[in-house]
Amino acid sequence: MENKTVNRNHFPWSQVIGFLLSIALTFIAVWVGRSLDLTYSAIVIIVFALAFIQAAIQLFMFMHVSEGEQGIWQIGKMISAAFIAIVIVVGSIWVLNQMH
Repeated sequence: MENKTVNRNHFPWSQVIGFLLSIALTFIAVWVGRSLDLTYSAIVIIVFALAFIQAAIQLFMFMHVSEGEQGIWQIGKMISAAFIAIVIVVGSIWVLNQMH
């Protein structure tokens, strides 16, 4: 076994940077939705792109996707997470369109 020493006295810069980037992307999405005079489709595409970028940042900064075990389990976890995210997004759009 490999003997790894963990330094617990360092400041978590990656988490702080990830948090600030997530907050910035959220504010940018709100600004795009409220301030720009674009078509509904353009706003939705921009907000979805920002959401995808934010999800990727959170996966790498907070969930440590690049660390840990490799192989089929990691791929399976990512596929199941993507499936759940797609179901949530498509289901939300469907529900909101049915209400309108």
